[in-house]
Amino acid sequence: MNILITGGAGFIGSNFIYYMLEKHPEDRIICIDKLTYAGNMSTLQEALKSPRFVFYKADICDREEIYRIFDSEKPGAVINFAAESHVDRSIEDPEIFLRTNIIGTEVLMDACRRYGNIRFHQISTDEVYGDLPLDRPDVFFTEETPLHASSPYSSSKASADLLVLAYFRTYGLPVTVSRCSNNYGPYHFPEKLIPLMIANALNDRPLPVYGEGKNVRDWLYVEDHCRAVDLIVRNGRPGEVYNVGGHNEMANIDIVKLILNKLGKPESLITFVEDRKGHDLRYAIDPSKIHGELGWLPETKFGDGLDRTIKWYLENRSWWEDIISGEYMDYYERMYGG
Repeated sequence: MNILITGGAGFIGSNFIYYMLEKHPEDRIICIDKLTYAGNMSTLQEALKSPRFVFYKADICDREEIYRIFDSEKPGAVINFAAESHVDRSIEDPEIFLRTNIIGTEVLMDACRRYGNIRFHQISTDEVYGDLPLDRPDVFFTEETPLHASSPYSSSKASADLLVLAYFRTYGLPVTVSRCSNNYGPYHFPEKLIPLMIANALNDRPLPVYGEGKNVRDWLYVEDHCRAVDLIVRNGRPGEVYNVGGHNEMANIDIVKLILNKLGKPESLITFVEDRKGHDLRYAIDPSKIHGELGWLPETKFGDGLDRTIKWYLENRSWWEDIISGEYMDYYERMYGG
């Protein structure tokens, strides 16, 4: 099967591409990425060596170009990882989030309808549910939890989710949606918590922590997420939403201290900064549905996953140092002449 993956030069999309190339040698992978600040072609260096992988630099909002790619490549399934995803950036400039996350999703689904009612999977986030109280550890997000987004980012993702489900009901397009907890692992862009703390600690720079660092997140190793998406696309019921969670809740400050400890760095590097506007308190997912229907459960313990993540950042310093310096922005032009 030809599988089209959008946002494949980003964090989760690139990990999914490598997972698919290894686990499904019968499949061919088509990647579309606009290569914005978070899309990095150096991330796909090894994938580009495979004859089963092809890359297109394109904007998912560009209807004419997307239709051209669909017409040429004839995908059998589409998985939409492409998104503007950083909450702080959405607070500063919401418009690009609305365009990419909503209009881009619409263009992709229109292409799926036009070229054969193609299976479409939307990668979403637990942030569409809003947040949970810190003093109720017994409460979790389920697929029936009402949407209650807090930021322009999560609002744009919630809007896209509703649009995807509307295409199933209105047009009969075979769609699925997965809402995942916080991922971590290789190729994570160093503006997010875990890679930022690793990079700053290795450079003996201050580690900025919002508020008192008490906000709680449910962490999932990215490879476990890739397995879940693969199962949903192949075996999930059309029209359904599946929550994908790690059953691993930790306060931000505890993760920061754990990273410092593993790197042998002092906690004096921690610097508390003004809290984010509308900062969600706690995310926690109940993955009972995907476990019951598809047999999925996370396999990677947080300590093991964090060790693997730190090891990757230690062994791939040039990847994230180029990002911090801005040099990665020139990679595409250097490799492909613009």
